[in-house]
Order: sequence, then C-alpha cells, then structure tokens
Amino acid sequence: MTSSSHATPPSPQQPVSFLARLLRHVTTTTASARRVFPAATLTALQTEIGAGEARHRAQLRLIIEPKLSWAPLRDKVSSRGRAHALFSQYRIWDTEENVGVLLYINLADRAVEIVTDRAVGRAIERRQWEAACAAMTRGFAQGSFHDSAVAGVAEINRLLAAEFPRSGDAQRGNELSDRPVIL
Repeated sequence: MTSSSHATPPSPQQPVSFLARLLRHVTTTTASARRVFPAATLTALQTEIGAGEARHRAQLRLIIEPKLSWAPLRDKVSSRGRAHALFSQYRIWDTEENVGVLLYINLADRAVEIVTDRAVGRAIERRQWEAACAAMTRGFAQGSFHDSAVAGVAEINRLLAAEFPRSGDAQRGNELSDRPVIL
C-alpha cells in the first residue's frame, strides 16, 4: 500500500498547533461538507468515477470526511493515517488485481490523500499522485470544490487508464461502489 498526500497549511513556516486543528475540527460539520459537496457534485463525481472505471481495471473509492472525532484528534492521527485506516475499513485493498485506490478528502485538515493498493503503487509514481492532490487542494483553497474534485478524479482516471487499460474482453464487475461517501 502506498500513499500520497497534500495539504494546504495556514503558513509554510508555522506548523498547525493542536488547538488550531481542534478548533477547525470542532467548527467543521457534515452540513459544511454538504454545502461544498452538494448532491449535484456527488453525482458528477460518481459519474466521473464510473466513466473512468469503464476505461481502466482499477477501482476508485472517494471518501469525504468533514472532520475527525475526538479520539483521533487527541491521538494526533494525521489525515494520511486516517486515510490508511479507511483504506482498510472499506476493504479497498480487497480487489482481485490489487488495484484499489482511495481518494480521501478531509475538510477540516484541508488535506487530500491518495492511498493505493500494491499493483497501482508499483505502476504509478508518487509525484504523479502528489500533483493530482496539489491541484485539488489549490482549487479547494479558491472555493472551487466541484470543478477541482471532478478534475482531480479525471486526472486519477487518466493515470489509471494509462497503466491499467481495460481490454475489450475483460468485463469484470464493479468491485467497489462508485458512489462517493461523506462520513
């Protein structure tokens, strides 16, 4: 399993204090997530995931988490650590060809994480995932959640289609739901 991440911290020179992080997590709600990822955006993302999976053999899962609960915050779990936990919890590693990919967005931490299964991790370089994450976080920082998320999923699909093209005779079923999840 490999991972790539990108976050937009408040300042490149100042690390985020525990209290600042706690405040962001306390004030970010599920309603906040639904405002920036409304039903139309979730539908567009699901459509983009499905369209990509028609072109490649990988399985992409999108999970959006507005904030962490108290226990992971207290334990200083990073967005990357949380993404790895969700990768396991949602069994994204459990695909026939080891081609599961998690796109994780944590709104309170302003972070985008990509966690990949073994086959994908060997085929696609970390810098490529980091570029996709960086493009999304830049767009999110400008308030462009819909366009940035859809473009990010399209870029992930492009990378996957280049390395894991679907052959005409391979009609394996959809192993992971295309529907984005808001926790």
